[in-house]
Amino acid sequence: MDTILSGRDVLVVDDEPLLRKRLKRFLEGEGANVIAAATFDEGREALSSMPFDYALLDVHLPDGLGVDLLDAAKGVICVVMTADGGWEIAVEAIKRGAGDYLAKPFELEEIPLILGRCASAKRSRRSREHRMEMEAGGGDGEELFFGESLADLKKSLERILESDRRLTQKLPPILLEGETGTGKSTFAKWLHAKGTRKDRELVVVNCAALPESLAESELFGHEKGAFTDAKGKRIGLFEAADGGTLFLDEIASLSSPLQAKVLLAIEEGKIRRLGGTREISVDSRVIAASNRDLRELAKEGQFREDLFHRLNLLHVRIPALRERKGDLLSLVGHLGSRIAGRYGVDAFNISAKGKRQLEAHDWPGNIRELAHEVERAIILGDPENAEFPALAYKIDGESLLETSTHGDWLNPHWEFPDEGIDLENAIDRLIERAIEKADGNVTSAARLLGVNRDYIRYRKKKRSI
Repeated sequence: MDTILSGRDVLVVDDEPLLRKRLKRFLEGEGANVIAAATFDEGREALSSMPFDYALLDVHLPDGLGVDLLDAAKGVICVVMTADGGWEIAVEAIKRGAGDYLAKPFELEEIPLILGRCASAKRSRRSREHRMEMEAGGGDGEELFFGESLADLKKSLERILESDRRLTQKLPPILLEGETGTGKSTFAKWLHAKGTRKDRELVVVNCAALPESLAESELFGHEKGAFTDAKGKRIGLFEAADGGTLFLDEIASLSSPLQAKVLLAIEEGKIRRLGGTREISVDSRVIAASNRDLRELAKEGQFREDLFHRLNLLHVRIPALRERKGDLLSLVGHLGSRIAGRYGVDAFNISAKGKRQLEAHDWPGNIRELAHEVERAIILGDPENAEFPALAYKIDGESLLETSTHGDWLNPHWEFPDEGIDLENAIDRLIERAIEKADGNVTSAARLLGVNRDYIRYRKKKRSI
């Protein structure tokens, strides 16, 4: 049966022969590979020649203090062992990076518990470190909202969660596909928060943002000396998510060799650090996401077919916002209330014109675009009577042309104002827009309007007169 020490490399540095022998026998019984040293120099030499996962360091050694080995043990989970009277040194050791300490005499059975606690703390630190790096780039402000249009999708997700409760370990991967801005990361966070691993780490990785030269080290970790700047051992994000969830956003951005390693990690539950020689067991629940059709990419040879089939076991398609128009106004109300609260605004309501503007837009940026438009309306407009002028051009105060409308250029929701419009002025403004679109080229502008360029010259001359 696997334990926390199975397959792990452990260094024991203690000058008491009997205790050293007992520790070695016990740890090997837990599945660890153990190197035992009796002096400071032997411990330092072992640390310089081999990448250990854990180290048990006695404080008082014949030729030095065990805590001074912490400098040579960067990236190694270290626990110091101290006899009575060594509390001050133990506290100092923790300040210098030790994970914990053991007061002699101690029960051998305490060791896996303490090392497990230290390993969990290290994964959490690695996860927080990565999360801070990601958050430094800003968030998308999304919040999950199902609505009536996603009722069937919600049922599918709940069935996946019910299946997870029966498995508890080695959970199958989930593939989320949808256009940019549909909220894939929000769905991944919802699945984690509602699942059996909600109390463990959720590690979010934007694969498109990983430089190719660093991607393998970020995902799988590296050993000391694996490359020029590898001053010490560092666990990867698969290990940081061990026992929890790893969300790989835009997974199609990974190179084919990295995709192969991801497949091995999913199928076998094993990874190998960059520069390492042995496999490490991990149990990370992978949720992958893509804004491109992975099936088509696999057919075109741009994505590994074996990885696609493994991910596609639990496939979830998130519809674009234009396919959810029935929920649009409810979604805007939901986003508006949340964003208004963030800005200290008491109420958020949409005007009749604002509703027409929202419903006429195609929302190519999906929920992310919608959230930004709502935020803009709250900051720059009247949140109690919100309108969205950035979505449309204006003619005589009414929306006529939608910036993202495809096909018929006339907004179907546009209505004549009671006082009517100035058609001549409207034509001139259309011509101005066409010239702007054509970067001042009259011939190109005429082509956009379906007229000859002499007509545009005539209109411009007439206006100047």
